[in-house]
Amino acid sequence: MPIKNVVVNCTDVARSVEFYTRFLELEVVGEPTPERAVLDAVTATVELRAVGNGRDASTWSPDDLQKGFRHVGFKVDRIDERAGVLKDGGVEFKLDPLDAEGNVRICFFYDPDGTLLEMIQGDLQYAEVLDADGVARERALGVPSRPRFDHVAVTIEDRATTSAFYDRYGFSFIGTIEQPHDQRGFHIGYLKGGDTVLEVFTYEVDKSSRAPQLDVAGFAYAELVGDPADLPTETAPDGTKVYIDSDGFAFAVGSEA
Repeated sequence: MPIKNVVVNCTDVARSVEFYTRFLELEVVGEPTPERAVLDAVTATVELRAVGNGRDASTWSPDDLQKGFRHVGFKVDRIDERAGVLKDGGVEFKLDPLDAEGNVRICFFYDPDGTLLEMIQGDLQYAEVLDADGVARERALGVPSRPRFDHVAVTIEDRATTSAFYDRYGFSFIGTIEQPHDQRGFHIGYLKGGDTVLEVFTYEVDKSSRAPQLDVAGFAYAELVGDPADLPTETAPDGTKVYIDSDGFAFAVGSEA
C-alpha cells in the first residue's frame, strides 16, 4: 500500500501551484481555489493548503538530526538541466547536484514556503538488498517522463520499531545505504509501500525532537492507506485526524480509492 497524498501548507496557493507545475511538472487535478489545490505527481498527489502563518513560524530545522519529517523526494531525468532551471528561477538550494552513495545523483532545494525537496536521478545501488523482488519492482518503474513522487524522508530513533509499526500499512524494507564517511553513524533504510517509499534516517548520536505543526507553512502530513492507529492524534485545520508516530512524523489514513 502506498503513500497516497502529501499535504503541504503554503501561504499563497497560487504561487505554490506555479512553483510545482513549473519546476516539477506536477499536473493540476480539478480546479484550484485560494484555499486548496491538488497536484498529480504520478505515484501520489501533492495537496497544497493555505495557512496564514509564514515560514518563520515553523520549528522545523534542516538539520537531519531533528527527528520526524526531513524532505519530499522526486525521481527525475536530466537532473543538472532541471537544477539549472531552478537556479535561473531564483530557487534557494540546500545542496547543488552531486553524485551520492548508491550511484545516484541528487540535489536539494526549497519550495516557496521552505519545504525541503529532493530530486534523484538513477536507480539506487543498495549496500544491502533486503527484498530483491521489491527492488525489481522499484526499478521496473523506469525513468520518469516527468518528475515522479518517490518518497518522504524521516529521521527515526530505531529502525526495528519503525519497521514493525509501518508493516501494518504495507511497508517493508527493501534495502539500505551506508554513509561510511559520516562520523555521526548515518544509515539509510528504504521502506517500500506500493510505488512509494518512506526513506528512514538513523544516527548513532543524539537527536532532537519536534512536535508536528499542522497549521503553519511547510510539510504538514502524509496520507497512507490503511486503518487508524493507536497513537496520539491532532486535528488538521480542515478537521482531518492526524496520527503522530513515536518519532514525531505526522500521517493520516484513508482508503485506497
